[in-house]
Amino acid sequence: MSARKYSPEFKAKVAIEAIKGEETTSQIASRYGIHPAQVRQWRREVVSKASSVFDKSQNREKQLEKKIDILYRQVGQLTMEKDFLLKKSGLL
Repeated sequence: MSARKYSPEFKAKVAIEAIKGEETTSQIASRYGIHPAQVRQWRREVVSKASSVFDKSQNREKQLEKKIDILYRQVGQLTMEKDFLLKKSGLL
């Protein structure tokens, strides 16, 4: 039996309901068809990472890392294209 995959949106929805405390963990788990331990785990994860929502420097850093990765890939691709064209132009 393989582990079920849940979307981040689903996990957040369940965790937020658990944080609200309007229902017990068991009630929430029963309604969504998951184990109560899973609800507690997602709740803990949301609570522990909530401060990162307000940490602008961390978000900027991740965005910059993504941009740098994209630029490195583009440089690599352009270098390969340049080398290819140099070889082909030498044959003429």
